[in-house]
Amino acid sequence: MLMPPTTAGPVALVTGASSGIGQAVAERIATAGGWRLLLGGRDEERLAAVARSTGGTPLAADLGERTGVERLAAQAVEREGRVDALVAAAGVGWAGPFVGMPADAIDRLLAVNLTSVVHLVRLVLPGMAERGVGRIVLIASMAGRVGVANEAVYAATKGALLAFAESLRYELAGTRVRVTVVLPGAVETPFFDRRGVPYHRDHPRPVPAERVAEIVWRAIERGAEDVYVPGWLAMPARMQGAVPGFFRALAKRFG
Repeated sequence: MLMPPTTAGPVALVTGASSGIGQAVAERIATAGGWRLLLGGRDEERLAAVARSTGGTPLAADLGERTGVERLAAQAVEREGRVDALVAAAGVGWAGPFVGMPADAIDRLLAVNLTSVVHLVRLVLPGMAERGVGRIVLIASMAGRVGVANEAVYAATKGALLAFAESLRYELAGTRVRVTVVLPGAVETPFFDRRGVPYHRDHPRPVPAERVAEIVWRAIERGAEDVYVPGWLAMPARMQGAVPGFFRALAKRFG
């Protein structure tokens, strides 16, 4: 378990905290008690409401710009002096054939889903490494593990998080800094409404954001590596790795 490094309690920074998985994670950490919560998000009104309900501190930031990421990290350290657990839950989507995807949409997905995460980890990890303990939890997606038609760039951003996390684990060997990637299937959040295309697949069925938040909390408490939500998604992930041709044929047939 990540023990409080000071009598004031450890500090958790949660991005995307104004709604969806990020909000659910903030609420779960608040329920556990003993943590100082820093909440990153773009919607200032919703972020303030989540801060009131959780006792956290709202830090408004647009992670689509590097200056926004740097400002968020600086405000977090200025406010609490450290970050002991980072939950990178902010993300955006886009659905449709890649050949019709606007360049601005590509840039936005890469910036929010990938580049901002890398920079935020770059800014908070040195403190964790110096203290020899910490938690980094990255919210990826099953799409990043197996690929999904009409979500090529989204899947690419989430797949890159897997490689990023695995590389960090090698670098952090011998410390108590743990890097977890959470790979949900579909989740019941405003994500699909915001991307403009509703979720249409029969499987996997969307799970509540609170279910993902519970997995995140367990990762903060105990440390973990790649965790699928729901857990049975690990089976098709292993199949894709072991027999990719067979998996691809099934995916094409059943979507």
